[in-house]
Amino acid sequence: MIHKLNDSVLLDRLAAGDEYALNEIYMLYWQDLFMCAFNVLKDKGACEDIIQDLFLQLWQKRTTIQITTSLRAYLYTAVRYNVFRQIRTGKVRTALFDEAADRMAANTTEFIMAEKDVSKQVARAVAGLPDKCREVYKLSREEQLTHKEIASRLNISTKTVENQLTIALKRVRASLNTVAVIIVTLMAC
Repeated sequence: MIHKLNDSVLLDRLAAGDEYALNEIYMLYWQDLFMCAFNVLKDKGACEDIIQDLFLQLWQKRTTIQITTSLRAYLYTAVRYNVFRQIRTGKVRTALFDEAADRMAANTTEFIMAEKDVSKQVARAVAGLPDKCREVYKLSREEQLTHKEIASRLNISTKTVENQLTIALKRVRASLNTVAVIIVTLMAC
């Protein structure tokens, strides 16, 4: 099918309930979106489900959806988000991670660069922590002190140490999860 309408017209018609607009968007983007997901997941069924769900949600939210970027960018972002969510929830085959490990081993230069990126991300995450939280994290992870030793050194309770460390680790892990998913995605392309 030849794409005759621009994205803003398609979105306007979609919002008005025009099924032809949805079909036009689907025909225009589904194959590239599928390949984007497949390059990472390597699971045809999972990728088909992601694309189907994306277009179903697009139709269901047609009257309320606010696309501030291009339609293409919106769709690709939605696919990447759903791929990352599948990876995070463990619905993807473990072979994906085995394959990523093999690629990293084969591409040591890329792996070293990725490792540096992860280290920088950890450093940025730690630098962004509140002062006390950062101090507790560094004493725990860099100086290998126990919770009791940290509490004694900082003159705070061990419960406060535990709470601050929980906050720090949660933020660092969240930062690493994003980086790890991006690295796996980049390695798959």
